[in-house]
Amino acid sequence: MLAARGAVIVDADAIVREVQAVGGPAYGGIVERFGPGVVAADGSLDRAALAALVFADAAARADLGALTYPHVGAAMAARVAEAGAADPSAIVVLDIPLLAERGGRDAYGVAAVIVVDCPVDEAVRRLVAARGFSEADARARVEAQASREQRLALADYVIDNGEPLEALEPQVEACWAWLLGLREAGHSG
Repeated sequence: MLAARGAVIVDADAIVREVQAVGGPAYGGIVERFGPGVVAADGSLDRAALAALVFADAAARADLGALTYPHVGAAMAARVAEAGAADPSAIVVLDIPLLAERGGRDAYGVAAVIVVDCPVDEAVRRLVAARGFSEADARARVEAQASREQRLALADYVIDNGEPLEALEPQVEACWAWLLGLREAGHSG
């Protein structure tokens, strides 16, 4: 919805998939650390097998992060620089689901943090419905991340995503107006 209004979106999850793809800068280290059991028949990472390992083991999750996130950070910085070079007045939104886990605002030098908030039970329900996870697996994934309270503590602006999709439109419109105001006030990042 922000992209439809003109924001440039830099999607951390999409970049994770790129750097972990065959030939990507994180791929070899991941296979070396986690073994052939995380490689699918086509040579790509078997994301389900890898997730089963890392969501059950905090040390393995940290290792995966260390192998992946430096590359993600570099790619994100390059895309932000490209967007700024193409349009110095662009509003660039870094879509970072694990911002709280990855150092918060300071790690990325952002001017503001927007948190799209959802009650935990609703997040679990959506993971089960949309991705086919078991409830236990969905809860384990949610619990492996920063708490809702930790994410909200980072927020300069909160969008409530606990309601049906149509309830988001007016909130995103208000958020866009807020972002335009930040730009006009001379904030950057």
